[in-house]
Amino acid sequence: MIQKELSHQERAQWLRLSRSSGIGPLTFNQLLTRYGTAEEAIKAIPKLSEKGKGGKRRIQLAELYDIERELDDSEALGVRLLAKCEPAYPALLRAIPDPPPVISVRGDIGLAKEGGVSLVGARNASAAGRRMTAELARELGDRGLTIVSGMARGIDGAAHQASLATGTVAVLAGGVDNVYPPQHQELYEEIVDRGCVLSEVKLGKVATARDFPRRNRIVSGLCRGVIVVEAAIRSGTLITARLALEQGREVFAVPGSPLDPRCEGTNKLIREGATLIRDVDDVMESLQQFSYHVEEHQPYEYDHDGSSAPSETERAALRNTLLEILSFTPTHRDILIRDSDAPPNHVADVLLDLVLSGEIEETSGGNFILSAD
Repeated sequence: MIQKELSHQERAQWLRLSRSSGIGPLTFNQLLTRYGTAEEAIKAIPKLSEKGKGGKRRIQLAELYDIERELDDSEALGVRLLAKCEPAYPALLRAIPDPPPVISVRGDIGLAKEGGVSLVGARNASAAGRRMTAELARELGDRGLTIVSGMARGIDGAAHQASLATGTVAVLAGGVDNVYPPQHQELYEEIVDRGCVLSEVKLGKVATARDFPRRNRIVSGLCRGVIVVEAAIRSGTLITARLALEQGREVFAVPGSPLDPRCEGTNKLIREGATLIRDVDDVMESLQQFSYHVEEHQPYEYDHDGSSAPSETERAALRNTLLEILSFTPTHRDILIRDSDAPPNHVADVLLDLVLSGEIEETSGGNFILSAD
């Protein structure tokens, strides 16, 4: 993707397209690939959506009034709206399979650009877990690494608090102006003043349960590695660890007592191959052996692979194949490419047609499902 600073008008169009219902990061990217600009994609959507199944429109463009209000409110609050094509957008985040098209930022975005380390774990963390987290955060910060977390209670809060002096980034599931949990209001204000707070959703949005897994891909995406300190066997923290592995990041885990349910998840990660750590030296040793290189021409996007656009016959056949593979259970787009045995850009092209027609929907993490309609 060519990097460029957007004008006010271009930023408004990017924001409008990204805020439109039914358009996820992959669909957004494919619309830009097909139409060149957000503005041209927005012009095309109403006509394309009219071709939808039963005349229903799955894509609902965001209202211009709402976009202008968000731009004005962001400026008044000191929030920077940053598109993924802009140079200030964190390169590591841009390289994940489904980067947010636009992020809202309060504070110093420079802290998120170098690629830090994430510390995540249980909300109901033990005193020992919080102490270990604080020690790791402080010592990693002293070694020049930014600490990234999700500002939740427990491990997240301890990580942010301990790294305020050296650099910390909080990724919120709700709007960048929505403090959650409320008891972290003071911590939030300190992070805005001394660190960085960011989110992919609009101002004022209150996070729902499904927003947290989406948030977690950004937490891991901003980092070279993820450290898990205390996590139950079924927890959002393990989702972050899984996403980190999918993104090619290092996963570290602090071992815990087998009698403590809060340590079942971390011990399981170690059994499955995560790096066991005892102190900051274990982390630094692994990171020095691990070189994460961000490709400017990233392999995750649906780039043209030398094959021409599908013919109408090929398009119709692939459309039927994808509808047969898909179900109401989310299916990752890499599986769709593999099982359809079709060129990636052909699959991307037809998936876009199916989303616009309302026959399928893009869900989080690069997955697609059949539409309930």
